[in-house]
Amino acid sequence: MSTIIFRTIAPYIAALAALFSVFVLLRGHNEPGGGFIGGLIAASAIATYGIAWGVAPVRRAMVVHPIALAGFGVFLAAVSGFLSLFAGMGFLSGLWVTIHVLGVDLALSSVLLFDIGVYFTVVGAISTIGLTLEEPEQD
Repeated sequence: MSTIIFRTIAPYIAALAALFSVFVLLRGHNEPGGGFIGGLIAASAIATYGIAWGVAPVRRAMVVHPIALAGFGVFLAAVSGFLSLFAGMGFLSGLWVTIHVLGVDLALSSVLLFDIGVYFTVVGAISTIGLTLEEPEQD
């Protein structure tokens, strides 16, 4: 789809969807669930930009290859599981740490790390599939 209206508005839609995906990721901060849907929203932002401008501009805009992003996400999710093993708990048990930043208590957890891993995995995998399907065949 290459209408001038869609090409003009697609970067704004993609940026807004990417920002919303981060909000959805952090919404599930201490409970699982925000990483998967946030990753799907981010992948749809990438797909929207790809439909408007094509695959090559999307690949140039992405700093990291989508497969590497998915692999990094799996690594983060695995690390969050092993952190609880090192703490003497079961695999993937939640660990929480509260730190003070600028006078505000900030609760960090291994659940958030797992959600970030799921987010990157979903963004990388779905983006790879979408970009591969959009690319023209080469013989």
